[in-house]
Amino acid sequence: MEEYTSGTSSWGKALRRGGRALLPYRRRPTAWSALVPVVALLTGYLLTTSAHTAAGTALRDDRTPQLSSLIADRNRQIEQLDKQESTLRTDNADKAKAVAGSDADTNALQARGDSEMAGAGLTKVHGPAVTVELNDAPKRPDGTLPSGVQPDDVVVHQQDVQAVVNALWSGGAEAMTIMNVRVISTSAVRCVGNTLLLNGRVYSPPFVITAIGDPNRLQTALDASSGVRIFKEAATAFGLDYNVGTRPDVIMPAYDGSTDLRFAHVTG
Repeated sequence: MEEYTSGTSSWGKALRRGGRALLPYRRRPTAWSALVPVVALLTGYLLTTSAHTAAGTALRDDRTPQLSSLIADRNRQIEQLDKQESTLRTDNADKAKAVAGSDADTNALQARGDSEMAGAGLTKVHGPAVTVELNDAPKRPDGTLPSGVQPDDVVVHQQDVQAVVNALWSGGAEAMTIMNVRVISTSAVRCVGNTLLLNGRVYSPPFVITAIGDPNRLQTALDASSGVRIFKEAATAFGLDYNVGTRPDVIMPAYDGSTDLRFAHVTG
């Protein structure tokens, strides 16, 4: 047996051994234990950032009302700008006519331009017409879709509107409007989701296309169109609406949008 002496060294060794016995067993530090404080620090930083960003509001609130308000504001701005542009165009035309009265060359050019305005859709017209209405399928009370039906199956698409427009032109349409907006040679039919974008404005279904011309020829052209036939089949299968009607006399407004061209080339 080892005998302890009263020396400082022996008592120090004993105390150190006793202290180690009272302490819990510690394993060698690992990589995971080193990462714990780092993860905790990052978590705290993310929570602090989220709280600062939210500023007392819910981060995941539905933004649909805000988007709807933004779209409505943009539409009002576009409408105001369209009115300003129309006023400026009218003023410019009045000044050109005033100059034409005292200048033979200007008068000849003005007369030539006036003769082309009707064909370009820049004058008001009226006559018998055919009206086509396309609409999405009505929603079910619970908001769900029938089995096997996809969301794209129950909405009107760009190609559906374009098929009707092309069929009416091929049937001899003399003038046309979409949502009561005059269509001219540079008008483009574009859909964003289930909304129609025309001349910078957004329209929701039902989409109404009206064409002035011989009602019988227009109806025959619609019936002969493969694109229209496909939509009618989809309407029957998925509940979309396709309605055609005739009107004895329709007044169509003149096109009052921009007529500037960015790109053009001569064909033929």
